[in-house]
Amino acid sequence: MTLQLRECKLTRKDRENYGFCLRIEKYKMGHLIRNVEKDSPAEKAGLRDGDRVLWVNGVFVDKEDHGKVANLIRKSADSVLLLVLDEESYENAHKDGVCFEELKKNGQTQEQTHHLPLVTNGVPAPFLQPRLCYLIKEQNSYGFSLKTTAGQKGLFIIDVAPQGPAAKAGVQPNDRLIEINGENVENDSHEEVVEKVRRSGNQVVFLLSNKETDQYYNRQNMQLTRGMASLKLLPYKPRSLELEKGNNGYGFYLRMEQNGKGHLIKDIDPGSPADKAGLKDNDILVAVNGEPIEALDHHAVVEKIRQSGEKTTLLVLDEETDAMYKMAKISPCLYQHTTQMQAPYEAEVPTFTEETNHKPRLCKLVKGPSGFGFRLNAIKDLNGQFIKEVQKDGPADIAGLQVDDILIEVNGTNVENEDYDNVVAKIHDSGNKLILLVCEEEAYQYFQSRNISVTASMADPLDDDNNDPPVYTEIQPSQANEQVSYCTLQIKFEKLNKCRWNLLKAAILRTHI
Repeated sequence: MTLQLRECKLTRKDRENYGFCLRIEKYKMGHLIRNVEKDSPAEKAGLRDGDRVLWVNGVFVDKEDHGKVANLIRKSADSVLLLVLDEESYENAHKDGVCFEELKKNGQTQEQTHHLPLVTNGVPAPFLQPRLCYLIKEQNSYGFSLKTTAGQKGLFIIDVAPQGPAAKAGVQPNDRLIEINGENVENDSHEEVVEKVRRSGNQVVFLLSNKETDQYYNRQNMQLTRGMASLKLLPYKPRSLELEKGNNGYGFYLRMEQNGKGHLIKDIDPGSPADKAGLKDNDILVAVNGEPIEALDHHAVVEKIRQSGEKTTLLVLDEETDAMYKMAKISPCLYQHTTQMQAPYEAEVPTFTEETNHKPRLCKLVKGPSGFGFRLNAIKDLNGQFIKEVQKDGPADIAGLQVDDILIEVNGTNVENEDYDNVVAKIHDSGNKLILLVCEEEAYQYFQSRNISVTASMADPLDDDNNDPPVYTEIQPSQANEQVSYCTLQIKFEKLNKCRWNLLKAAILRTHI
């Protein structure tokens, strides 16, 4: 595997931010670049969303504590030199066990020299980018032919019909075909490629490169991927809409579909801010204020919108656009860098240092009239649970539970790798008392980076049982029929079987915003 580091030098003026967030994220390795501001020092230097920072001012930081990396950047008053690797290359290399520290020693760094006259701020000129093209069949034809050239890798486009589907999509004669519908075909035979095009039906997405682009990336010893591609030829675009809250909110419902479609816009109030901004029924929401939300659950998305205050910016797709991006296997959020939709951010870096005393916490909860006073959150198709919506002065708050705590143990049993329903059942079966081992996100990442298992023995011991808060009585039958909004639903597990609980969730994952 050949990897290519990018050298990005960020220079800022007096009182100016560098214009990006440095983050660590659950289920992702490394120090991530997020929220790169338009026209900021970060964007001008070539930083991109998802890049991993490997060196800061010549110091290798991939295995360092996140706080130390943040401090290195903070101490760089006027300029900072970062060596970064793009997200796809970093994750693939990590899976393959690549030693990142050896990359610089081996000279695999993209230098800004006379060999790169077509590069501006670390980003290739637009005509040197591979292209994504969406072809829609007309009269049972896409309007092109394929050929194989001896001594050259892959298949090439020929005989592009003027005004045909391929020409309209931006396909050019002698383009080299790299991917079909997000699948690499560079090593496929002529017959295999033709069959994949036929199986695609009436639409197909190509990733293409021309001769100049191939020469540029070959000179840099870099592999072309769709993450590098220009999206400007794609016919359907995500829409970035700015909404200003009215007297009755933004005027639409957000619904989480159980069929995999994601977060849908529904029932837009006529004349509302949503209606005036151009939001449409069945639009699919993919980002809020520049932050992708496709992996978040319904309540987390609602909370993000509500936390926006009086204005919010939504990135949405109609069904046709969604189908095209899914076919290409790319995130519509990649389109954001052309929409000027991101609000300004200061550099978001944790403040803890190496000397911080990282400890998990044991929290003893005694159920109150409204349950334990918190909500449990999880990401679809991933194990691991988070604490959300801790009720002020409720049992969870009194016990020291905090929003975004990561749940490690329930009553002495580790639940890090258990699914949501199993964890819910364990909490339900605990009765009136519950002991949770939790860890703040920064501390959890600290332990993860050092392959340290989090256990109860690392936490301060609980006080004696005699100091328990008073036990509240269960909800009486007269209270059981009270209407409850799921957005503020506390964890109070009544005797519902799994089927009924899932039906309840499906029925109420719909919130007016």
